[in-house]
Amino acid sequence: MAKTVFITGGASGIGFGIAEFLGQQGHRILIVDINEQAAIEACETLAAQNISCRPVVLDVTDTVAIATLTETLHDETIDILINNAGIQHVAKIEDFPPEKWQLLINIMLVAPAMLTQAFLPGMRERNFGRIINVGSIHSVVASPYKSAYVAAKHGLLGFAKTIALETGEHDITINTLCPAYVKTPLVEAQIAKQAIENGISEEDVVNKIMLEPMPKKAFIEISELAQTAHFLISSGAKNITGQTLILDGGWTAR
Repeated sequence: MAKTVFITGGASGIGFGIAEFLGQQGHRILIVDINEQAAIEACETLAAQNISCRPVVLDVTDTVAIATLTETLHDETIDILINNAGIQHVAKIEDFPPEKWQLLINIMLVAPAMLTQAFLPGMRERNFGRIINVGSIHSVVASPYKSAYVAAKHGLLGFAKTIALETGEHDITINTLCPAYVKTPLVEAQIAKQAIENGISEEDVVNKIMLEPMPKKAFIEISELAQTAHFLISSGAKNITGQTLILDGGWTAR
């Protein structure tokens, strides 16, 4: 049965890839992004594939806007919440701007909590809901110069476990996808910054930092995340909740 999917950061990268795949499976997609034009263009791309789609402009750090979403969306019933919006900042902790540290936490940890708070009552009422957090390999391991990102992504795991306990009596699940490096604009931008912080070439950043820990030595593909998300919203995954799904090419097997 077709469901309505609300996906933050949905206009590009991982978010758009997941949105496109779920739309191709017949689900209705709400592309949520801070960039209105990007959201509109993403929906136009999906509409060209006969995917039902609606752009939603939202700053996920605006807790008031989140709290009033159910009113703003009017007759939309949100069945699936995908917390995907994210940013990165690479710096030593001594050089990390406090306001930037706070921003990363607000976008990648506080926002998923507040969005869950907004949509969970409706999910309880309908006795159905799927919440998927897009975490990271940095939800389970750390890398230098990414203290805010690592802290936020680690926090998602504890949050998911807690909500799983709070929703056990309903057909509601919450899980976190944790991929190793995915070749997205966010990761591309990191390569140059990491090269500077580590004093190595960009090629060495890719081979010695990003892919070296992975026995498979390959970037994770967006399609892998999309298909995993599709499984998590299926009835076959109704008892998978509070879990950390790691797509890491064997990174954490060591």
